[in-house]
Amino acid sequence: PDPTVKQEETLAAYDKLIGAGKVRHIGASNYDAPLLAEALKLSEAKNLPRYQTLQNEFNLYTRDRYEGAVQDLVVKEGLSCIPYYSLAAGFLTGKYRSEKDLGKSPRGKGAAKYLDDKGVRILTALDKVAARTGAAHGEIALAWINAQPGIAAPIASATSVGQLQGLARGARMVLSKEDAKLLTDAGR
Repeated sequence: PDPTVKQEETLAAYDKLIGAGKVRHIGASNYDAPLLAEALKLSEAKNLPRYQTLQNEFNLYTRDRYEGAVQDLVVKEGLSCIPYYSLAAGFLTGKYRSEKDLGKSPRGKGAAKYLDDKGVRILTALDKVAARTGAAHGEIALAWINAQPGIAAPIASATSVGQLQGLARGARMVLSKEDAKLLTDAGR
């Protein structure tokens, strides 16, 4: 969101881009529920393009930017969410379990903020689900996101073919109700 530009102006600019054939559908990123609701009301009232998707941060650790009012609005209005940081800077792959692990990759330092009690609870839950399913931690974390209402697909990056294959397995994986609850509860 840009607080210096009115939403109506932004939506009108999207209308021109759609009219010119440069854009088919529009989405918003990092919107909270009141801002998204305002945009949807403006679209309806002024006959302007309507956001079809939302891109907010969302993963097993960071859930407050989507869960709750935003998620409720996305579902109610028939939008989708394509969350970013789905693997929490690689933390949810299980490779960062201590300060000494942060040097394993250039991104490791970004995972430091997850090394707290909540992060340990999540890793423990991922360990349990991995032991039961044989799936990798990252696959399980993506499967959990995909099971949440309103999610279209999580954004996750791969730096190797093996990682890409794991992301694909995670996209197809379906968690049991018990495993989904264990993971959900661990991240609270």
